[in-house]
This record gives sequence, structure tokens and C-alpha cells, in this order.
Amino acid sequence: MKLRLLPLLLLFAVPAAAQPAPGRLVPANGEFRFSSATTLAADSALLPLAEYAAGYLGCPVRQQAAGASSVVLTLEPGDASEAFRLEIAPDHVRIGATSPGGVFNGLQQLFRLLPPEVYARRGVGPGTSLPCGTIEDRPRYAYRGMMLDVARTWIDEAKVKRCIDLLSYHNINKLHLHLSDDEGWRIEIASHPELALIGGFRGGDSPVVPVYGKWSEKYGGYYTREQMRGLIAYAALRNIEIIPEIDLPGHSRCIGSVHPEIRCDYPADTAATGGTDYRSAWCVAREENYALLEDILDEICSLFPSEYIHIGGDEVEVSQWEKCPRCRAMMKRLRTDDPHRLQERFMNRLTAMLAARGKRPAVWDEAAASGSFTRDSRVHGWRSVKTCRAAAEMGYRTVVMPSQWFYFDMRQSPHEEGHSWAAIFDARKTYGFDPAEQGFTKEQSSNIEGFEAAFWSEIYVSHRPETSDYLDFMCFPRLCALSRIAWSGSSEGWDTYYKELSGEHYDRLAAMGVRFRLFPPQLNYKDGVFTAATDDGSEIYYTVDNEAPKRYSKPLKSKEPHRLRFYSQYKTGRSPYVADKSYYRTIAPALTLTSSMPESPRAPLSRAAEYRSTARTLRTCRKGDWLLYTFEKPLACRELFLQTGHKQLPKTHVTTGYAEISRDGRNFERVGELENGSITIRPAGSIRAVRIVSTCHGNGTPYVTIQPPQIKPAK
Repeated sequence: MKLRLLPLLLLFAVPAAAQPAPGRLVPANGEFRFSSATTLAADSALLPLAEYAAGYLGCPVRQQAAGASSVVLTLEPGDASEAFRLEIAPDHVRIGATSPGGVFNGLQQLFRLLPPEVYARRGVGPGTSLPCGTIEDRPRYAYRGMMLDVARTWIDEAKVKRCIDLLSYHNINKLHLHLSDDEGWRIEIASHPELALIGGFRGGDSPVVPVYGKWSEKYGGYYTREQMRGLIAYAALRNIEIIPEIDLPGHSRCIGSVHPEIRCDYPADTAATGGTDYRSAWCVAREENYALLEDILDEICSLFPSEYIHIGGDEVEVSQWEKCPRCRAMMKRLRTDDPHRLQERFMNRLTAMLAARGKRPAVWDEAAASGSFTRDSRVHGWRSVKTCRAAAEMGYRTVVMPSQWFYFDMRQSPHEEGHSWAAIFDARKTYGFDPAEQGFTKEQSSNIEGFEAAFWSEIYVSHRPETSDYLDFMCFPRLCALSRIAWSGSSEGWDTYYKELSGEHYDRLAAMGVRFRLFPPQLNYKDGVFTAATDDGSEIYYTVDNEAPKRYSKPLKSKEPHRLRFYSQYKTGRSPYVADKSYYRTIAPALTLTSSMPESPRAPLSRAAEYRSTARTLRTCRKGDWLLYTFEKPLACRELFLQTGHKQLPKTHVTTGYAEISRDGRNFERVGELENGSITIRPAGSIRAVRIVSTCHGNGTPYVTIQPPQIKPAK
């Protein structure tokens, strides 16, 4: 089976894959043909990589090259780098580099020249051939990263290994593991086993209260030290460095639930939360806290080979320190009334602990915003391009990851799942990020370490995390686009890149087993007829009233366009649904919203009743609490969607409960259970009122959020 590579080798400016593109291509005469006699040979230091490659190529490993038809891995003298040279000759394939990481990159380039099935680890079929030539390449940036939040949603060892594999195929070389947050502690600390044994789980008999999804079970897990050593080694072989993060001094509600004494010295207001201490910051003035932190960081530093240990520094609720007599006394001694100076002092102490152990700190951009933090640190700029530029301007080695381009928990179009607080974007926007176009000066650009994507997992826990479907859908192909710009830039333009992505790389993603996102079909409804089309070879399906999908093969006539939705599918890839604007059209009938829970003066119930914005209560929900929507006139509609909590995820909501409808405003009938704080009602006939009734005691937070109703007209 011959690959169609020769035209690409002849056109040096055209990359051979939708992923990291070959830098310098020199064609030669002839071809290399795989056969049953093909073997893998390697220098002794590269034998583990040869064994790795054998799992994909299906060739036996020989320590030294023997005869023709060999794939040879060699180390060359020179400064260690990720550059490589891939030489394809009639009798051998040779990958040379000055480091194992460079050789690994060369292997990935070789895989991309082979049929996609190589990623399914089925071996390369005899007769598969490659045109002869030489490819030399090196990455544009040394840091090409992915941040994976395993604290909010537990992601076990096997799934992290799968993630490492997928990252490595795309030449991502840093895996930033977010190991602690308000909802979980995910790493064993031998000197304090309770942190993982207790803090690794929430719900049930755990003192850690659920905040997102899976409310009716004790849920979670953690990595033992031995498991983490295995993950570190697994990643290292694949040219990935695991960088641990212990988020401090905020985002620490979990460890505060295990060790309440770390919190500030004032009584918590637990009335609004139904008994939960919602404080999330370490007390910076309690000296005993630093002994615990010494123990934690000592073990983290000894466990992880990474030069950098990420210590957080983001979104600290400094108001807690302003209420604390110890912290106020410290501010007085420091002659300041700014609690942010306490955070600087705290982070400096952690930095000293790391330095004593030969490590450097990595922090979120807030921690370095004043410019007083050590320049030995690495700053992860997440809030905006502006904060990234500011960090680089101050001389910090900066990982550029503004959430508006690189937070892959953001939704990809307005009607999809995901957050939207930063932006709504797909792979095209990620691909389009260019530092120069975003205002980075030459000096600022010299301080860019590279790019990093982030997947925060608050939403994941309510999207079947037992599978990887949601994680895959949110990250691919956005991560493919990030990989491309971090490795080789985007000079070829989106249209060329997208042609490669859909024409070549979709097949690779499918062979990898990735449940990736397709761009949605182009849909048009005119003169009572639907037409739909795709530009990626995918098949289009449609559903009427959410019934079993049918294959779309020709224009569809419909007098009720609001009943139809369309999507496309290609192998393991699937697009989001698309529909005519009539499907999304809502009405806003006059109503009154009342509740047994007191309303927040800052966000009164009228905001939701008038369809303006969200409303909030002054406390969490209790069993028997209710929300009553009373319509001014009888309401006839095809669908009524009521939602408590955030729009994008189940938090600050009525965790369990049911809905009732009334046709006369007095007598109610139960119509269904809440799911993640929400319910969709499709009433037959008109109604006068709807009531949500809570069957839970608390939601882990101090209030309930109420969204405006979404009401779709009858026709």
C-alpha cells in the first residue's frame, strides 16, 4: 500500500500532516518498503523507545541494525534538544537526534507518514512504502502544554495514561496536573495520609461536601505515590514532563475540611450553607500551617522530577484574611491595609521551601501581578492576553494560555455544552492565536516559554466521566490546533490547515479512538425546505422531536422546522446539533416568581421573573423549600425549561427535587424529577403555575441560583 507523500515532499511549503508540520523536506529517489523482515534497531539508551515504537510498527527489536529494511534510532552528539532528523532510504529509515525527546518527535513524524491504522497498534502491513527523502525539524516553542484538572473530577491512572498517549501523538511535552482544589486532593502524602484517604473523596461520610454532580454517592480517588511514579515514567518515555500543581493559598476548601485548623481564626457562617464551612483559604498568619506545607512540598519535590512545582496563587478570597484577627495583626506589623501583601508573603515562603529543595515555583498570573514575585518563577498567564503581556514585560518566563483561546472547557458554539464566561470558540480561533497579532513586542515575545491548553473539569463530573467522550469532544480538534501553532506556527492559513485536518488527521484521531468534535453541518431552511451540507466527508443525520435519528440524503420538506435538529458523523467524530432559528425561539409571558427561601437583595427573584438575569437566594435549599412560577395568563407552550444553578454546570442549584404543574393555580400534579437542578416540561394543554420542590438538604454552597425560564412557543 503506497502513501501519497511524494507530492508533499516536492512542495516544501506544504506540511505532510495536520499536526506538527515538517520543517525542512529534501526528497530523494526510491522508496522504503516495509516487509516481514523489517526490524527496529536502536542505541542502547534508546531501547525503551524502540520497544515503544515496536508496539505501533509491529516490528521486532534488534539492539543493532542487521541487514536491510531496518528502522534505526540513534543519538547524536550535541546539545540536548527536541530537534530530529528523519532519513528515509531504500534500505533503512533512520531517526537521529541529540536527545531521546528528539528521537520521540521523529517517531511521531514517522507515524504521521504511515497509514492512520498505525495508531491502533495493529502494525504496518507488508508492502507499505514511503518515498525516500529527509525531514529535519525542531519545535517553535520549548513548552507545549496541557493542564488537566483531576481535582474537580477524578480521572484515574488508566485514563491519564490514555491522555498522555494522545498528547504525545501531538508533540505536547508538558502535562500540568491540577492535583488539589476545593473539591478534592488527588496525591498521596505519606506523612499525612489523611489528605488523600479523606480528601480524595467527597460525599457520603466524607467531610468534603459535593458541589458538582454525583450527589448521591461517595465519589473520588487519588494517586498513590507508586502510581504517580509510574505515570511520571510513562510520560517521560513519551517526551512529556508531568508538572504537579498544589493550588495555594486559595482553592483549599478540601484540605480545610480535612484539617479545619488551617483556616482563619474566626467562626464561619454556616447558617447559609446548611452547616458547611465554605472558607477556602489558608490562614497566612498561623505559623503551624507552614510546618504542614513543608511536609507536603517536601514529598511533592522528592516525588516529581520536574524543575518547577506549580503552587497556584489564583482567585484567593482575601476577604477571609480581613476578618481574621491573626491576619489583621500581621497586616499591622507589615504596615499595610492591603491583604494582597499577605499573599505575597505567603508565596515567598513557599518559594523558599522550594528553593531549599532545588525547585522553582510556577504560579498563575495573579501571583506575579505586582512584579514583586521572584523572577525564578514561571508564570502561567490565564486571565487575558493583557496579563500574559504584562508578565512577559516584567521579565517572567511566561506560559501563554489566555482562557479566551486555550481554555477547552469553554463551549464551542452558543448552543453547546461548556462554560462561556471567557469566550465561545472552536479550533479555528485557537489556531488563529499569534503573539505578534496580539500585541506582544519582540522583547515580550522573547519571554514566552510556549502555549498551554487547559481543561477544567467542573462540568465533566456531570457528563459521564466514566467514559472519555466529553473530554475528547471538548479537547479535539482544539488541541490539534494548539499543537500546530506551538510547534510550527500558522503561516499556511486556516483554510489549508483545515483541509489537512479534515482530510488527513480526522482518520488518525479515529484510529486513536478519540471521540472528536466535527464542525457542524451548514444548515439552511427556506421556503419550507431544509438543506444541509458538510465539507469534511461526514454523513448527516436528523431527528424529529428527539426521536431516533435518520440519515439525511436529500432536502427535507417541513412546515414545522422547530421540530428538527441535525448533526453529522465521521467515524468516531460527531458534530454538535444544529437547528433552524425557530427551534431556539422563546417567549416571555408575564409571571411572578416567589420562594420559601429569602431572596438576595443584590439579585432578587424579579430578575429571573422578568427574564433579565439570574436571581439568588440568601441561603442554600432545604428539604421542602420551593420556587413557584405563577403566570399572569394561562400558558400554552411546547416546552418549558426551568433551571436552578449555573447555566453551564450543576452548582448552587437544587440538587434533588421535583416539579409540579397547576392548571388552575391551586391544585398541583407532579410531572417529573429534577436532573442536575433542572427540568424540561412539555405540558399538554395550558397551565397557570409551575412549582419546584426541594428534596435535599443543602447544595454545598451558601445560596441557590435561579435562571430565567426558557419557554418555547406552542408552534
